Amino acid sequence: MSEPTYETLRFERQGFVGWLHLSRPEKLNAFTIEMWRELGDLGRRIGTDPELRALVVLGDGRAFSSGIDTSVFTDARPGDAVLDEGGPRHPDPTVASILATQDSYTWLEEAPYPTIAAVRGYAFGAGLQLALACDLRVVARGTRLGLLEHQYGILPDLGGTQRLPRLVGPAKALHLIVTAARIDTDEAERIGLADVVVADEDLETAAGALADTIAAQPPLAVRGAKRAVQAAGSGLSVRDGLVVEAEGQAACLRSDDMREAIAAFVEQRPPVYRGA
Repeated sequence: MSEPTYETLRFERQGFVGWLHLSRPEKLNAFTIEMWRELGDLGRRIGTDPELRALVVLGDGRAFSSGIDTSVFTDARPGDAVLDEGGPRHPDPTVASILATQDSYTWLEEAPYPTIAAVRGYAFGAGLQLALACDLRVVARGTRLGLLEHQYGILPDLGGTQRLPRLVGPAKALHLIVTAARIDTDEAERIGLADVVVADEDLETAAGALADTIAAQPPLAVRGAKRAVQAAGSGLSVRDGLVVEAEGQAACLRSDDMREAIAAFVEQRPPVYRGA
């Protein structure tokens, strides 16, 4: 099947790894309403794709994303809002539109496969919030990051107030948000916002190598591990989290992939996993 084509995004596959490009390099990949719509559409198409085992998200050109395109504030017309496919979930139409826009990021967190943000140049506002929605962040040296929404009189409403505290702690997250601070890669790595820091010229190679390493693991085990780790960070008790862990393990124990892993180990060959 051919991949969907968009005006502001590009999506391609390399084996079991997907590559999602933000493709407005002349605007530093600043987000527009159309960009959020297209991102949400792609999520509905590939968010549960069983053929994908990892996804890399990156920006074309010299920036991951500089944030929101200010044309959203000046050129938006009635009807431009992102609409919820299942109908509004809130009686306030503005809240309903924000919830629908949030979904264009949330699928990256909810996808069964790990998602990796490959970040360079700038990751501000809506751009950083997209990176936060991914499971892992590979960041090029020289990148500047920050949630700058306060300079527009708004707050980070695409998951920033929820995901950043889970990574860096509530106090540090609040400090970064209410001061509209811009931090460098060293600080991002120190506080746990950057998982891997590499030279700018090595960014795609490093992100691709990480995705390939993940894609080579047993898919059922990877998906189960992602669910269990997310449960640990969701506020579940340890006992409830252990149930999620056990359920994932039970699926692995019954799988052909486990038998393949053992056979490959005994035969001293690379395993060939089918995700079943």
